Amino acid sequence: MTPLVLASSSPYRRELLSRLRLPFTWSAPAIDETHRSGESAEALVRRLAREKAQALTGEYPQHLIIGSDQVAVLNGEIIGKPHNFSAAHAQLTAASGASVNFLTGLALLNSATNTWQVDCITFTVHFRHLSAACISRYLEAEQPFDCAGSFKAEGLGVSLFSCTEGTDATSLIGLPLIRLVDMLLSEQVQIP
Repeated sequence: MTPLVLASSSPYRRELLSRLRLPFTWSAPAIDETHRSGESAEALVRRLAREKAQALTGEYPQHLIIGSDQVAVLNGEIIGKPHNFSAAHAQLTAASGASVNFLTGLALLNSATNTWQVDCITFTVHFRHLSAACISRYLEAEQPFDCAGSFKAEGLGVSLFSCTEGTDATSLIGLPLIRLVDMLLSEQVQIP
């Protein structure tokens, strides 16, 4: 099997990829993640997923390199990681009773053949109407300050949702495994 490399420093993505029970290594790519003027959210995540994979080709010339990036979009605006309590509280207040679209770019590069597969997977979270006290209790309990959208869907964050829509719930956490398996199968990787 061609060795797998995850182009990410995210512990969430590493945990997700480990669910496939395939051996892999990981390395943090050094890229500029700046959103370009006029670039749509979908174009941004596709570009960043591709650039993350591309950044590791020098170190991993005979590998399948996985790149992924995610943004959250609320009312047509990209929202990022909050990094602190007050920004997270503001994000969840804005999301209360609304819907947030999560776009996850996914790229698989066969660095030996320079063969690319790139996609964007969308997942929508519909939020309950949340009181300020509910938001504060949640943030104090889970501290999701490193998560776009200010929640952890794999944890207590699910209590904030009224429902979700999408083909792959793992895309919400940052690595769409269903689509990734399709890509890996096309590279003759046997799963399971």
